[in-house]
Amino acid sequence: MGPVHAVFKADGDETRERYSISEWWLEPYTRGPGAHTHEEDDVFFVIDGTMSFFVGGAWIDAPKGSLVIAPGGTAHDFENRTAERAGALNLSVPGDFEPHMEGIAEWFRARSAAASRTANAPRSQSASPGSRPARDERSSLE
Repeated sequence: MGPVHAVFKADGDETRERYSISEWWLEPYTRGPGAHTHEEDDVFFVIDGTMSFFVGGAWIDAPKGSLVIAPGGTAHDFENRTAERAGALNLSVPGDFEPHMEGIAEWFRARSAAASRTANAPRSQSASPGSRPARDERSSLE
């Protein structure tokens, strides 16, 4: 998934389809999936850095320790607009989110480096692959 890394901590099979827990990490100046809706409620807890969330028609900056709720059916998105790596724990209720991850991961992998960068990314950091810092395999969805 490039500058986005996701790991499932508990999936539907483990929770009798009642919830899923995943951890999401975004490298500096990285866009998320884009505004989208689904029936599940999403609860995000920022575990490091500052993440920006779009919920209810507005963007908010959520520093470490913030809790952000996107009720089912509400358009939402997230991104890292800072110069530091940022991460959030996501609780999706009800569960069974993980079967969609293969398609989501493929979409992130296919997205160009330029399309992955936030609007506020410094111009001095080119979007070309050669100018990005080297990453190990863990920075892609496993």
